[in-house]
Amino acid sequence: MSQNFDPNSRPPQSPIQGQPQGTQYQEPDMQANAHPQYSDANAYGEDGQWAGGNFARPTRKRQKNVMGIVAFILAVVGFIFGCIPGALILGWILLPIAFLLAIISFFLKGGKGLSIAALILSVVGTIVAILVFFFVVASSFDDAFSDDVSAEPPAEEVVAEAGAEEGTRENPYSIGTKISSDAWEMTITNVTLDATDEVLAENEFNESPDAGNQYMMIDVEMTYTGDAPDGEMPMATFEYVSAGGNTFDGLDDMVVAPNALDTLENMYNGATTSGSIAIQIPSDDADAGVVAVSPDMLADKVYVAVK
Repeated sequence: MSQNFDPNSRPPQSPIQGQPQGTQYQEPDMQANAHPQYSDANAYGEDGQWAGGNFARPTRKRQKNVMGIVAFILAVVGFIFGCIPGALILGWILLPIAFLLAIISFFLKGGKGLSIAALILSVVGTIVAILVFFFVVASSFDDAFSDDVSAEPPAEEVVAEAGAEEGTRENPYSIGTKISSDAWEMTITNVTLDATDEVLAENEFNESPDAGNQYMMIDVEMTYTGDAPDGEMPMATFEYVSAGGNTFDGLDDMVVAPNALDTLENMYNGATTSGSIAIQIPSDDADAGVVAVSPDMLADKVYVAVK
């Protein structure tokens, strides 16, 4: 069998006995192109560093959550408008939109900090907007239906020069003062502090007052000055306030007073009615209390002396 002879090849050499084995011969081109031999198992360094140098791995830039940013801006603007009564409707529109966008932004890539802030702010803003709404409605209702009460003292009465405002507990109106609201005129014509005998004699079903109590009777005259086309019924309220500050309205007694005021009569402009109201009150210091009255259900309460 013939073999091809390569004049450039070298026969393998056996190591000389007793001499350490050296590195095998490599051509210069092979030495230049060969990969370096690393004895360390971690050839690429520690903590992701490249071998042969202390080069940090490039960091990835954090992606922004655009929808979360938009939701946060809408929540802030909606919260501001929700606190302003005149712009409340804009808050009602922006806050739900911010809430929905905040929910959606949780499922998108990017930071979630503004999404959480938008979600919380939209919920809190909605609660604030609801409170502002009820405040506006209550104020409007009070302005629309609250009646200012005025009083005209009797001609012979001398008005006090100084002291508390008239019509208060400290300075009540005197008996005979005309008390007016937008639709009614009321005059307390007389107060009988102890009318127990008259009340019990009026109706056999009237019960005796509790021990230490007595029936007082308030005589009143009322005139309707409103212009309701269907008229109105007298809806005045009467209470006795003791010197200690306790209130008695007689609603628990259900007694019939002599010549009782007819509160079911439908009255038209200019009509007048009169009658009496019976209230059970404590006997002690009865003359130290005052009568609290309102010409109608929506009028302010004023106070009248009992003597």
